[in-house]
Amino acid sequence: MQLVEPRPSRPIPIRITPLIDVVFILLVFFMLTTRLLPVDYLELANDTASRTSATGEPLPELTVIASGEVRWREQSFTLDRLVKSLTSAGIGEVNLATTNNTPLGTFTRTLSVLNDGGIETHWQRTRPPTP
Repeated sequence: MQLVEPRPSRPIPIRITPLIDVVFILLVFFMLTTRLLPVDYLELANDTASRTSATGEPLPELTVIASGEVRWREQSFTLDRLVKSLTSAGIGEVNLATTNNTPLGTFTRTLSVLNDGGIETHWQRTRPPTP
């Protein structure tokens, strides 16, 4: 003898109201915690057009070539020799450029060595010519 009737199998309805509440709470949370500035751009203080040196002379132009050496005054220098030459000449601020085939690692190593040597370095990214 069966005392309890079996329950008919019917789909259990999903209540959507609590889900909507959770979505709105998450939406408000992310709206309040997100910065409204564009984050895909990195601001760098590398604009040398408005800067002038105290003597009125232009800043020395250094060019990093693909081999890792740096050209200055139509001569190629290693990084250690370049820093010694710049400090002995009393130069504390330079503009840095690269050739089109210079690897990024070479550029960043040069930038780090110059900054560690006490030389303020400015650089501006130029786009390679389109073929």
